[in-house]
Amino acid sequence: MKVLLIRHGQTIGNLHKRYIGRTDEPLCSEGINALKCTEMPECDLVITSPMKRCIQTAEILFPGAEPVVCNDLRECDFGDFEGKNYLELSCDPNYQRWIDSYGTLPFPGGESPDTFRKRCVSAFSEISEQYYSFGCIALVVHGGTIMSIMSRYAVPHKDYFDWNIPNGHGYLCQFKQNSLYLLEYI
Repeated sequence: MKVLLIRHGQTIGNLHKRYIGRTDEPLCSEGINALKCTEMPECDLVITSPMKRCIQTAEILFPGAEPVVCNDLRECDFGDFEGKNYLELSCDPNYQRWIDSYGTLPFPGGESPDTFRKRCVSAFSEISEQYYSFGCIALVVHGGTIMSIMSRYAVPHKDYFDWNIPNGHGYLCQFKQNSLYLLEYI
């Protein structure tokens, strides 16, 4: 089975480098325009996070497809950091503790990175079992979701942050023997 992992298009929060997780932000006009110029491989099934930005991206990239929504593919809950960028958080001692932990501490008032990654990996595991007989499936999700899945399944192995990807881009992979083999950067 081929798996296409696509990060949603750009939002206003992305433009301003904000932590946007649980905020159900739509795509901005720049994000919509960029997606309209993007071609995607044909897929038998499109699966999205429940967030507007992912559903809108799927509608643009895969017109006519009826996406399946998977709640556990949503982005991390950034808690008290939600909606803020690193400049706005630079004097926050909780943010500095989180940075000093190399991003391993739970987000104050939000989700722990470990819990988030396990949630995404578990959701992908269920999806890969359920749809293994399909030729190609597309997951239109979040950057953190893609990084979680790739850091667990990709061969060769790379760390979580090594799989960071720009809005509207992704990876086409071959899924076999419980591993993702990168075929193409999209």
